[in-house]
Amino acid sequence: MSAHHLDIDGRIGFVQEVVPARPNGTTLLLLHTAGQSGVQWRRTLVPLADLGYRLLVPDLPGHGHSEPHATGVVTDLAVYSDWCVTLLDRLAPDRLAPQQRTGDQPAADRTVVVGCSIGGKVSQDLAARHGHRFAAAVSMCAPPGPGKVKLHALRRELEDSAAPARTDRTFIGTQAVVGRAVDADRRDLIARMHCREDPEVSGSDLIGWGTHDVRELLPTVPCPVTFVAGEDDLWVAPRTVAAAAQQVPAGRYVLLEGYGHYPMEEMPEFAKVLDDWISSMLQEVGA
Repeated sequence: MSAHHLDIDGRIGFVQEVVPARPNGTTLLLLHTAGQSGVQWRRTLVPLADLGYRLLVPDLPGHGHSEPHATGVVTDLAVYSDWCVTLLDRLAPDRLAPQQRTGDQPAADRTVVVGCSIGGKVSQDLAARHGHRFAAAVSMCAPPGPGKVKLHALRRELEDSAAPARTDRTFIGTQAVVGRAVDADRRDLIARMHCREDPEVSGSDLIGWGTHDVRELLPTVPCPVTFVAGEDDLWVAPRTVAAAAQQVPAGRYVLLEGYGHYPMEEMPEFAKVLDDWISSMLQEVGA
């Protein structure tokens, strides 16, 4: 495992890279949820590397170790998508789609983007606007249209983002969207870890969640996408995720029974489950 501090538009962007001992030829770009960081993938890194995946785990601008975006707090999730494209250019300049390579360039590894919540929306955005760069995408717990939030309340909250009750709301709210299949200790740990967020950043992320919309682009997505919903997710109605999968030419839908909004943190065997989704998509397109 190594860490990179990349200069992106004059600001430092942090990304962990894990190189497997026996590469399977696929790189995973793993994207976190609103207000959080790459630490959400902590339980999956070793199992995924053992399966042969090269991993890129960024902290999006303003999150974790990354400095804020050059334009300030981000309320348009497409900004995160463009930042991720720049990140891939810096860390994987040889990983171009076949139609982009010239005869003297090496063959590209397959790149798959995997995201949850706002990360799932960013995955959809990358597949819709930059799908030629990816072999496949996985979008977890994210609708293709605006998420249900009270935008006016969120914008007002940014004016008082250091309210003492904020940590309590984060802790209780996180517990509420974790699935019933998760034991109490793990549920509390997930919720406590989420309390590390910056309220201004997480509030801005949720404004992005409530305004981002790629529904019109779904029929033109060029790569396969697996859309995942948690049965116990109070944030996202599974039917909206299932409907999104039907709009993508190579779309698939998965419902996780007994799990909620954070599959990679909730599911003990998540790496194996993710490997099954990815392997199935890559086999379908012959990648």
